[in-house]
Amino acid sequence: MAKLDPISETRLTRWVLIGISLAFFALIIFLPLVIVFVEALHKGLGTYLAALHDAETLAALRLTFTVAAIAVPFNALLGVCAAWSVTKYSFAGKNLLLSLIDLPFSVSPVISGLIYVLLFGAHGWLGPLVKAHDLEIIFAVPGIILATTFVTFPFVARELIPLMQAQGSEEEEAGLSLGASGSYTFWHVTLPNIKWALLYGVLLCNARAMGEFGAVSVVSGHIRGLTNTLPLQIEILYNEYNFAAAFAVATLLAGLALVTLVLKTVLEWRYADELAASHKH
Repeated sequence: MAKLDPISETRLTRWVLIGISLAFFALIIFLPLVIVFVEALHKGLGTYLAALHDAETLAALRLTFTVAAIAVPFNALLGVCAAWSVTKYSFAGKNLLLSLIDLPFSVSPVISGLIYVLLFGAHGWLGPLVKAHDLEIIFAVPGIILATTFVTFPFVARELIPLMQAQGSEEEEAGLSLGASGSYTFWHVTLPNIKWALLYGVLLCNARAMGEFGAVSVVSGHIRGLTNTLPLQIEILYNEYNFAAAFAVATLLAGLALVTLVLKTVLEWRYADELAASHKH
């Protein structure tokens, strides 16, 4: 009985796995993406542009960018603080803090939105206090920002923690021993070492913030032109059987996803080099 050549078998296995991966990519990712653009343009460029220039769509686009512009920097700052605390200090409750960081990953986004309704809604725990101060949180922009911030919080921290653990704290300790202040050490030692991982986490956080649907849907109230983000606007257009407009608006999110993919690839390359260098040291 003839024996298989190990090298040929390895090559065959490699090409089979590559083929399966490419077929999966084409069927699950590439084909739906093509369909979105085809459906958006099948009634003509004029209809497509009209859908994008619709007042409600532009309001949804502005709100999406506004929410991301607030939630992402806040999560970047909070993520750096959390990663610094976990990797540079030993304290009681560290494991609890790690669990809390991962909590948004383990909770359904719909439940995340419902939590804020139960807290700040008209009949929620803090509802009377919110009403007494004439504040609007639920079914308003602040509620959307809170829900988005919650579901996107772990991305930055979870990118920084493994890298900062691998790097250790020797360089910071050396800087402090030479008389550098804590702030100087952070800006000139820690931040340069984590900048690519931080940018990578911010990129993922921003992508999720712009595309978040479940949590935002619960707290938004679906008020046209006021509390609809792009994902909610797409849902409304689709439910109204305005398919061309729905797919046209969907191309905006698809375009953002493609830009995110390119930036993600670049940052992954730089991040991999940084992580490899930290392991060498």
